[in-house]
Amino acid sequence: MSTDFRPGRAVLVGAAESDLGAVGEAYSAMDLMAQGVYRALDDCGLSVRDVDGLFCATTQSRLAGLALAEYLNLPEAYIDSTSTGGSSFMGHLVRAEAAIAAGICEVAVVAYGSTQRSLGRKNTSRPEWNPYESPFKPFLPTTAYAMAAARHMHEFATTREQLAEVAVAARQWALLNPAAWEKEPLTVQEVLASRMVSYPLTVRDCCLVSDGGGAVVLTTPARARALRQPPVYLLGSGHCTTHQTIANMPDLVNTGARVSGSVAFAQAGLTSSDIDVVGLYDAFTINTILFLEDLGFCAKGEGGAFVSNGRIAPGGTLPVNTNGGGLSYCHPGMYGIFLLIEATRQLRGQCGQRQVPGAEVALAHGNGGVLSSQYTVILGGQATV
Repeated sequence: MSTDFRPGRAVLVGAAESDLGAVGEAYSAMDLMAQGVYRALDDCGLSVRDVDGLFCATTQSRLAGLALAEYLNLPEAYIDSTSTGGSSFMGHLVRAEAAIAAGICEVAVVAYGSTQRSLGRKNTSRPEWNPYESPFKPFLPTTAYAMAAARHMHEFATTREQLAEVAVAARQWALLNPAAWEKEPLTVQEVLASRMVSYPLTVRDCCLVSDGGGAVVLTTPARARALRQPPVYLLGSGHCTTHQTIANMPDLVNTGARVSGSVAFAQAGLTSSDIDVVGLYDAFTINTILFLEDLGFCAKGEGGAFVSNGRIAPGGTLPVNTNGGGLSYCHPGMYGIFLLIEATRQLRGQCGQRQVPGAEVALAHGNGGVLSSQYTVILGGQATV
């Protein structure tokens, strides 16, 4: 991807979640996707009749774009339902911004919905048969991330206690978020003592399984001037796809975030030291450590030490996953949209007890598949443009 990029061609003006938790008995995945869209539009003062661009993905609809267009009765809307797993929504954000800049649409929504908790993971995201992996009956995706965690421990002497520090920090942030699923404090020892899922990952090293959805809204800078919320700008983005199956990952401890992050930072003209608030796709505790390393917040192999002693928790030097993350806030299967929602709110100063003072630049990093698709976006408020 070229680093020749000018921010301000389109701006992010609305953001909202759907109902979260265990709500699937009353709603379908498309209900939750649409609920997120309506709430995000209301957030900024637009209506569904204003929308002419739909960007969405979900494992529960084979033709998600068509389904959402039908649900919202928007037959002429431009549609993009590209799916790269949990990183899909960073890609949608970038392509929505480009579509608005090109005049293809004027008001675009990026949306997601899932009832994974109510229906069960096996009914909402069935794995494809892989002749090199499936005969060994891996418990995917957990087995894949456990392999990365075990390799990181082997190469860099990372400890289970350090992995647990990631879960504890996420829980501390979640306790400041009224919308978070988890409401009880968590300790390192409780993480270590919880049920082992796939060594070295216990159930507390793994993300939640919840229902939920959400959306963000983009439009032109001119139209944004009359709306309710201050605009948020896309300053830079980058992506990298290294593999699909974990058996084909080139290196278990080096992810494509090294490439996606470097391109995003170059586009934005920034470095990791300029980031005020960090959102990382924390489906498992090892993710946070890997992405902090590969995005340049610490050196390769030092992630375990970096996350220790409360550094990424409330009151620490680097605010990471301030909504509680996929580990303690919500995780309906594809988490990337929630990183965009939280980054938007942080840059507006609307996060209450968990607000990072003076936040002007936010990084949101999406991960798809089994460390397969990495997508980094850097967002900023008005002062950054």
